[in-house]
Amino acid sequence: MGHEKTLTGLMAALAGANLNYGPGMLESGITFDFAQLVMDNEFARMIKHTLRGFSVNKDTLAVDIIHQIGPAKDFLMHEHTFKYMRSQSQPELIDRKGKEEWKSAGGKDIYTRATEKAKSILDNHRPEPLPENVTGKIKSIIKETEEELGVKKALP
Repeated sequence: MGHEKTLTGLMAALAGANLNYGPGMLESGITFDFAQLVMDNEFARMIKHTLRGFSVNKDTLAVDIIHQIGPAKDFLMHEHTFKYMRSQSQPELIDRKGKEEWKSAGGKDIYTRATEKAKSILDNHRPEPLPENVTGKIKSIIKETEEELGVKKALP
């Protein structure tokens, strides 16, 4: 599911779309899942990271370093690699550990980690209240729409 959502989101984003439809939705929108919403948020962050692109210049190409180290040698321990590895996406839920390290850390799959994060957000997040002028504007839009549709007053 995550693979499909990432690919369809990425294709739309590469085509210029700036709106992602359906975060948290499953079964063509029949089901909503908070853990899926958390995963979709991570996928969307990774898509945005991809869209930022990357720099191709003398420093990022590292041709001098490639010649210095030589073929079939260790590039991973070079400070240039450390410098630029931070520019990769930094997922919170996708676990890039090896299987044994993942198992010893509890072996939780992405859905389990997303469910835990969703529960934590629901239990702990306290959003900043909207400014009074925004709240008032929303209420006036609702009131105007209710009057237009002949709906009994829903808000106090």
